[in-house]
Amino acid sequence: MSPAVKCLILVAVVAVLFITELIPLSVTAMGASVASGILGFLTPKQVFSGLSDSTVILFAGMFVVGGAMFQTGLASEIGTRIVNACGRGENSLMFGLMLVGTLLSSVLANTGTCACMLPVALAICAAADIPASRELMPLAFACGWGGMITMVGTPPNTIATAALRNAGLETFGFFEWAYAGIPMSIIGMIYMIFIGKHLLPKAKIDPNQEIKQEADLATIKHSPTKMAISGIILLGVVVVMASGVKVLTLEMAAVTGALVACVTGCITEKQAYASIDWLTIFLFAGMLPVSTALDKTGAGKLVADVAVNAMGGHPSPIVCAAVLFILSCGLTQFMSNTASAALLCPIGIAISKELGADPKAVLAAIAIAASCAFATPVGTPPNTLVFGPGRYRFIDYIKPGVPLIIICWIASLILLPIIWPFFPG
Repeated sequence: MSPAVKCLILVAVVAVLFITELIPLSVTAMGASVASGILGFLTPKQVFSGLSDSTVILFAGMFVVGGAMFQTGLASEIGTRIVNACGRGENSLMFGLMLVGTLLSSVLANTGTCACMLPVALAICAAADIPASRELMPLAFACGWGGMITMVGTPPNTIATAALRNAGLETFGFFEWAYAGIPMSIIGMIYMIFIGKHLLPKAKIDPNQEIKQEADLATIKHSPTKMAISGIILLGVVVVMASGVKVLTLEMAAVTGALVACVTGCITEKQAYASIDWLTIFLFAGMLPVSTALDKTGAGKLVADVAVNAMGGHPSPIVCAAVLFILSCGLTQFMSNTASAALLCPIGIAISKELGADPKAVLAAIAIAASCAFATPVGTPPNTLVFGPGRYRFIDYIKPGVPLIIICWIASLILLPIIWPFFPG
């Protein structure tokens, strides 16, 4: 049996374990990396190379910077002010919550953004006598599409960027994702306000729970000084990342921001450790060497050849992007979007090389699709967070989620080749 076939069998096992979650995702990822070394696909030094990758440092730094925003209460304050400014009618409240979810999750963790805004949404729904089930799902969806806007908004964007760098290709810029992310976010908001809202359930939640959430929100007190400092830190980090200062790389900017947040007391050392999503860290660190194994053994090229032949031998890159979008989106409804992107990005690069096309649009399709986890309550943490408080059922996600995914799929196939041409002149 060739090394390429052995590597594909390993990846298939990993995919099954990711989907079924028989063992923790991070354990699966790190186990796959170790197995790649044992099977001879990687050298011992390469097995744990993912842990020293600069992208892991970028993830950790931004988790701490975002954690400071939540710990100081600035994220909640921003959300409350925007929502109150938008009004308390059903449509205006929905727009306000989606706007907050989109803006905050573009630079902060979507899970933290949703968790922060959940009590705000519940309190306002109780005061305005609006069923929370009408507002919580739009908020969760917005936290998903908002991450598409920047490189650090969601792990799939960072993974796609790292995959290009790992392959020695030109990478995405920090705000380059905004060319696709902003239109997708606007499309999502328009859809929810004019179409999606008619597909949402109208069940009311327990009034006692709403009162408790409102009371909990009222008892939280934060230092205005620390709120201001945490905001300045985030703004500084984003400006440095976006400006492309050569002295400070992305990961250096993120870590500097995290250190300043700790030194200024915006977040304690213990809170900083707790704010890091270690699942994302180890999942990415484990799967990065596996992508190297796919390349070294020729498994990626083998998959690319099979896929290309299955699509007619000389398929259009747009067809490949469409198929990979569907595959990535299908996987992310039931497994981590980080895992979906980590599995498919190396394959997307291999297929693009086989076709002689620029891989950026293909990888963007994979990353955006991995953020379109709208059809199930387990596709992304924000969906899970609102499941209980909204008294939702599984089918409640499918009704508005599937049409939104189809719209995002069509919009991506139109926008991405324009933003990143397959064959740039």
